[in-house]
Amino acid sequence: MNLVDSCGWLEYFAGGPNASFFAPAIEDTATLIVPTLCLFEVFKRILQQRNESDAMRAIGLMRQSRCVDLTDSLALGAALVSVELKLTLADSIILHTARRLDAVLWTQDAHFEGLPGVRFVRKTAG
Repeated sequence: MNLVDSCGWLEYFAGGPNASFFAPAIEDTATLIVPTLCLFEVFKRILQQRNESDAMRAIGLMRQSRCVDLTDSLALGAALVSVELKLTLADSIILHTARRLDAVLWTQDAHFEGLPGVRFVRKTAG
């Protein structure tokens, strides 16, 4: 299983320098999980930068994979991860969801660099 962090989705949709790093995980929809938090973050950012139509198209592509709701169990586990690793709310939810579902987390968010179960690529200027 794979989980692509919101920054990875945005990089992929923008055709950024690291888009090809995220492409294998994103395009393998059968093994991809998408936390609803990623839907929120991607929709919001594309809406801010482009328009609602583009944002809805992106969400349509994301929803071709298995979407995972934030449950009480995931929220509490993420809180533990947040305290342990000193991560923000969003980062801890993403990481805990990946761990809970035995998924590899794909990201260019430096907070995750070096953590087990993470495929990290350094963000490059485009």
